[in-house]
Amino acid sequence: MSLIHLPSSPKVGLVLTGGGARAAYQVGVLQAIAAMLPEKTRNPFPVICGTSAGAVNAASVALSARNFHEGVRLLSAVWENAHVNQAYRSDPIGVFGNVARLLSSLLFGGLSKRTPVSMLDSSPLSQLLDRSLPLHGIQRSIETGALHALGITAWGYTSGQSVTFYEGAKNIVPWKRERRIGVAARIGVEHLMASSAIPILFPAIRVNREYFGDGSMRQLAPISPALHLGAERVLVIGVRKTAETQPERVTVDSYPTLAQIGGHIMGSIFLDSLDLDLERLQRINNTLRMIPDEKLKDNSMPLRQVKSMVISPSVEINTIAEHHAHTLPRTIRLFYRAIGALRRDGSSLLSYVLFEEPFCRALIDLGYRDTMPLGPQILQFIGAETSEPTDAGIIR
Repeated sequence: MSLIHLPSSPKVGLVLTGGGARAAYQVGVLQAIAAMLPEKTRNPFPVICGTSAGAVNAASVALSARNFHEGVRLLSAVWENAHVNQAYRSDPIGVFGNVARLLSSLLFGGLSKRTPVSMLDSSPLSQLLDRSLPLHGIQRSIETGALHALGITAWGYTSGQSVTFYEGAKNIVPWKRERRIGVAARIGVEHLMASSAIPILFPAIRVNREYFGDGSMRQLAPISPALHLGAERVLVIGVRKTAETQPERVTVDSYPTLAQIGGHIMGSIFLDSLDLDLERLQRINNTLRMIPDEKLKDNSMPLRQVKSMVISPSVEINTIAEHHAHTLPRTIRLFYRAIGALRRDGSSLLSYVLFEEPFCRALIDLGYRDTMPLGPQILQFIGAETSEPTDAGIIR
């Protein structure tokens, strides 16, 4: 395939959604995109936004923006060798000690006001990120022009605001909308940990004056930060198979397990807002198509259409998680079995916390397979020219 970068390439935003261990799928997608581009190509996404585990992926790509392949290889090395004990403590003392602290907080108000309230101890993830991601490289990427901005979104428990911490070019203006703001910051491990702090499962993280949790919580407009940071079009990598039919309604006799309830909560936190935001973007684009160009140019509030492209799994990730549940450490298996996460109706929750190599590699392979056939569409979308025919049907 012959590929030439166009001099007028659009400023493409990459939006990496949340989803815990499901975010390994995004790595496979990025591997495929890297395979479409020449070695040592600069990052094709000047604006990168990440939420929850997607924040970790976003930071990894951003800090190596001068060499897209190097960034993807760095990210792949982490996910392809993933183990639960790198994300949260899985030893008996760590698991049951943390549960005891959680029960203490619930029953007696905790031992102190600073006692973390969570089912799992995520300190190993903080240590892994500190070792693996030289985040000072983000500023270097910006200075060389390989990156325009990186945005990491977290949810403030006190303010009730969705806060996007961003590091980017000096001409970016902080924004303030209803319950969502953009704040300039030097991105550090604490921002990634805050964005990844899944409620109840992982402890909240203090950044500046406030405690933050997973950025997917009440993130009403997940595409919006990329647009505020200057993106002219957005590529979204999701972590859920698009529903093709309505689920069948069946009669059940047993009460839903804690894991089944938790899985539905996770689905609401991580997935629903993205679908709604994409639908809203499509509706706005359709409206703008009906307005003559001269009217848009004369408008004191400039409006423009924003193309979006979505890549999402072709297979239900829950099903893949079921097949790899046995790879979990014994202590964690006992814990998840107790709350019903090892049952079929609890596999949704399991798919968010199954940070084990076989599961992550399966998702990476799926992401790669799903993306490679879309090569012509992707190259066209990011502003590259190819002699092969393109199909814009996937572009929304």
